[in-house]
Amino acid sequence: MTPTKAITLLLLSVCLAGCKPATRFTVLAFYTTQHDAAHISFVHEANTWFSQQAGIHHFKYDTTRNWNDLTKSNLSEVDVIVFLDSRPDDSVHRLAFQNYMKRGGSWMGFHFAGFALTPSAYPQNWDWYHSEFLGAGQYASNTWRPTAAVLATEAVHPATTGLPKIFTSAPNEWYRWQNDLRLNQNIEILVAIDSTSFPLGTGPKAHEIWYSGYYPVVWTNKNYRMIYFNMGHNNMDYESGSNQTLSSTFSSAEQNQLILNSLLWLGTKSSAND
Repeated sequence: MTPTKAITLLLLSVCLAGCKPATRFTVLAFYTTQHDAAHISFVHEANTWFSQQAGIHHFKYDTTRNWNDLTKSNLSEVDVIVFLDSRPDDSVHRLAFQNYMKRGGSWMGFHFAGFALTPSAYPQNWDWYHSEFLGAGQYASNTWRPTAAVLATEAVHPATTGLPKIFTSAPNEWYRWQNDLRLNQNIEILVAIDSTSFPLGTGPKAHEIWYSGYYPVVWTNKNYRMIYFNMGHNNMDYESGSNQTLSSTFSSAEQNQLILNSLLWLGTKSSAND
């Protein structure tokens, strides 16, 4: 046996005994847990689920409730940013995020991270984020109560790899938006509500039940490395006052695969359009 081969075998044996796989990429998730109990419930289970996936797929998952961490220096060490239940309000943090994305950063957002009231009711509205980046514009309405939906896979994309054409989501409160994303050439709709879901929602208010229409629930902006998920609102026991969680956002295997596919695509920056 040559000396080189002996050294190689020695290093291999040592690695098999104790080497840990290299970290593939780093994720930093921002959250507030200051809004609806359903969003808080989602954040807690999301942090648990992502941490479990980090151990399996060898990425680093960190979380913070401090929006002051949204700075150029901090973000230089981060491969993927996640907004779990909100987005920044401070202009300095917003500019840092906008520049991060324009420099090729990656982002994943859930449910309330896309929410914005009308400018008159919410004077700190962020036009670049809602109109250009997400493309959806203002929040328009939602279904109620949180219910599962039949979803349709709308595009061939790394995020949808291995998904069936039709699958069932976890229970969720579904949002409708001001803008028709089908008219935006920069937006690629990945998943939408399938027509077999209708009627969707149980009310009690009539406008909280959808009987028809086209509703995107997962999409990407082709000018940025990003994916937005409408998911992120668990069903809760509001009526008794217990605020007990009645459903899990991570109860659908296909939806979980979609989220994981998306994160692995975002964390692997071989090409902006692969």
